[in-house]
Amino acid sequence: MSIDHVLSVLPVSDIAVSRAWYERLFGRAPDNTPMPPLAEWRLTEGGWVQVWVDAERAGRGLLNLAVDDLPAHVEGLRAAGLQPGEIQEVSNGVTLSALTDPDGNTLTLIGSFHVAYPS
Repeated sequence: MSIDHVLSVLPVSDIAVSRAWYERLFGRAPDNTPMPPLAEWRLTEGGWVQVWVDAERAGRGLLNLAVDDLPAHVEGLRAAGLQPGEIQEVSNGVTLSALTDPDGNTLTLIGSFHVAYPS
């Protein structure tokens, strides 16, 4: 199987509220809005986040985003009116900061992410 793109889907209850929140998170409007209950942001060459109206599942999503400068991103999110948590060091030098969208989906920003970890 050849995979060209990976799309993470976050279920939300209100697309207008969620779109506005994710625009603040990503610092821009969605790249695509292929239908009214869906907004898509392309974050990497083959990595996308979709925000999709699914009221039954809203608030149950998890999304991890590895970033290049976690303290700067946390500061930027606070400046945008979002509320990321304090930066925590976990293991192997990796740091985390989590925040939730208006429905309660949890997004965790990861600093010093490793593609491979020592055994």
